[in-house]
Amino acid sequence: MKSRPSPRATEPGHLPVVRFSVRRTSLKSRRRNRFDAEVISPNRMILHRLRGVNFFSIPIISVFWFVCASLVCSRVNCGNIFAAAEPTAVVTIAGLTTRHDAKAVRQNFSSNEAAAAKTSGEHAKTPTIVIGFVGGFVRRDNAVHSPVQIAVRLRSAHLSGVHVEVFENRRRQDAYRKILQLLDTAHTGMLSAAEKLGARIIIYGMSWGGSETLALARELKTQKIPVLLTIQVDSVAKPGQNDEVIPANVAEAANFYQTSGLLHGRPQIRAEEQGRTRILGNFRYDYKANSLRCAGYPWYDRVFTKYHTEIECDPAVWNRVEQMIREKLPPVQDKNALSGNAE
Repeated sequence: MKSRPSPRATEPGHLPVVRFSVRRTSLKSRRRNRFDAEVISPNRMILHRLRGVNFFSIPIISVFWFVCASLVCSRVNCGNIFAAAEPTAVVTIAGLTTRHDAKAVRQNFSSNEAAAAKTSGEHAKTPTIVIGFVGGFVRRDNAVHSPVQIAVRLRSAHLSGVHVEVFENRRRQDAYRKILQLLDTAHTGMLSAAEKLGARIIIYGMSWGGSETLALARELKTQKIPVLLTIQVDSVAKPGQNDEVIPANVAEAANFYQTSGLLHGRPQIRAEEQGRTRILGNFRYDYKANSLRCAGYPWYDRVFTKYHTEIECDPAVWNRVEQMIREKLPPVQDKNALSGNAE
């Protein structure tokens, strides 16, 4: 069976087929037409004209803008503006149209500099900073322990010009931030070279606190901050720390220790650089023949770490520690505050 051919468009009863073709304009062409239809600003006109400029024509554009900037500055003495500007200041020249305005800006900068100099002169002097670290898991305010007692006496004797604070040995970063805060007398958040060199810092610690004493001194060394004195009492090194070598930023260092019992301190310290650090001494104490009561200390300390505890409660040791610290401090304001370690 033959299939019937489909009717042609010219046959009666059939409408002619009309084919429409839609001309698609490119995105680039549409953008160009919209660009041409708008009110074109001078800058956009320049960009439109330079569309066909290749990469090597960039220097030409730079020269063009340089000439424009020169024309703008021809009405203002730009040398005065840039001479008045400081590295930390931003000057907008859009509103400066006369030499008189530039002169006013220069005078404003000068007055600001004078005010800053006056303010810096009014800043309080950096206090002598005394940082103490208690040992083991002792709290910083436990007055039974000798490091805390020393801090109390120093605070009562030096009402101003000296900052004394005790930290738990696990709070070294808190002590470090406190030192930076005290040294920043200009309150800029960043220490200047003068503020660093003017630092007067004393650090002392017992047991693990002795290890943190040197760890803090090393941290200050990275900031080029000097330390007047470090004192370690029966220092026990924490894992990963070195409580033997005194960093070169420390002027003087002293070590008190005993060698008996399960827990005893570092027997000797030495300078990282002999010419920069003076070792005041490695002072040994023996408590086997002369035992101390250590009233107020926990019974387990007096039993399991007997000799380590006795050097902490020994008034002879801590009187020497306190004396070394006082030699670095300004004169006391209240002579009645001077007293020895109470047993």
